[in-house]
Amino acid sequence: MNPDADRRWLAAAAALAARGRPLSRPNPAVGALLVKDDRVIARGWTQAGGRPHAEAMALAAAGTKAQGATLYVTLEPCAHQSPRGPACADLVSGAGLARVVVGYHDPDPRTAGKGIARIAATGVPVELLETPECRASLSGFMTRCEHGRPEVTLKLALSADCRLAPPPGEGQWLTGPEARAHTHAWRAKMDAILVGRGTLEADQPRLDARLPGLANRSPERWLLTRGAAPDGWHALPSPGDLHLLAPAQYLMVEGGAEAARAFLSAGLVDRMMLYRAPRTVGGNGAALPELAMPALAQSADWQLTDTRQLGNDTLHVYERR
Repeated sequence: MNPDADRRWLAAAAALAARGRPLSRPNPAVGALLVKDDRVIARGWTQAGGRPHAEAMALAAAGTKAQGATLYVTLEPCAHQSPRGPACADLVSGAGLARVVVGYHDPDPRTAGKGIARIAATGVPVELLETPECRASLSGFMTRCEHGRPEVTLKLALSADCRLAPPPGEGQWLTGPEARAHTHAWRAKMDAILVGRGTLEADQPRLDARLPGLANRSPERWLLTRGAAPDGWHALPSPGDLHLLAPAQYLMVEGGAEAARAFLSAGLVDRMMLYRAPRTVGGNGAALPELAMPALAQSADWQLTDTRQLGNDTLHVYERR
């Protein structure tokens, strides 16, 4: 056993799990790799609608080659029977594996340690080696299990003076095509997307994933309103009503200073993706000066975790501490 190698394989399985998001709902997006002689012999990820599970996909792809291999899986194999498929703990136990390495525990009380115990009881060595990569790949599922709501990502485009829109007559967007494409890629990872009433009325946004091959991953559209939502939309009365989005695991809040402040003041934002354009807007438009870089650098609530250049714009990603 090599813990460093195990962590690398688990990180690879976590990256693979992203292929299942968000179509795996209501199940988490899980990744699984079967490795023998330091080579991947099969892989799997949770399929649309939640079945088959990642382990079942990998074992089916490997067939008899699974014998003597090590299974790396990002989440503890399920221990409960379902009308939609067998318990993965039983599939794993009967596959002739040499070893199983699990990247994160399952908080679902139907499994919660039972999956690992069932595998171990059959004589297959199994180890729980929790890694940040596996935890991050399951963040929406964990947030729903722990808090009864989806993980919330606040996405905003900001000018250098923290305005949210260009001056009248200067186009619709603050940011360039690279930043907008990046946003669409992230939309495709979301179960739901939300804007405020002002953004809906001013921009009539489509809020879909407009990248080749990702149209089927466009998120559900939600409107922050105490009134009725238009056709094709859902109404969220307040940030405190996030339980209404069940079974969604990932929500992106995109539109408007008021919606952003509502979620921030409620302490319900887990991540911020701030696309900063190198231009000053001025005027009296909507602004969020509290999201200026100097203010966030002094914040006890937020940690800068990623910075990248997207054309002329800069993306700053902040995670709640």
